[in-house]
Amino acid sequence: MTETKEIAVAIDAAKAAGCEAINFLASPLFSVPTSHEHDIVVKSLATVRLPAIFQWPEAAEVDSLVAYGPRITDMYRQRARMVVKALRGASPSDIPVEQPERFELVLNLKVAKVMGLEVPAGFVARVDKLIE
Repeated sequence: MTETKEIAVAIDAAKAAGCEAINFLASPLFSVPTSHEHDIVVKSLATVRLPAIFQWPEAAEVDSLVAYGPRITDMYRQRARMVVKALRGASPSDIPVEQPERFELVLNLKVAKVMGLEVPAGFVARVDKLIE
């Protein structure tokens, strides 16, 4: 398991190596936008002015720059539907794997302003939800 202090060190190293942005994929470590680890990531990114995109739209609604993906709540509902099928007698091997039905692009302009980033108007026009 990653130590939380290693997160900030890794972000600093990425910036020092010339990284211009980070894509945070789904991970239990960063899946809850209000977690301690997520807070460390967001503060470290802001300190080094490194833009990042997260998978869960909720992250951008809380304190991240941008996020694109399905809502966490929708994923839990989808899991619940699959569990109900199993509890009603369906064999797990007969329950199909389901893709999320909706993906959202959320942009937080407050974070962009704090980081000193100019977001192109064309990108702003494409977002599903804009946090101002």
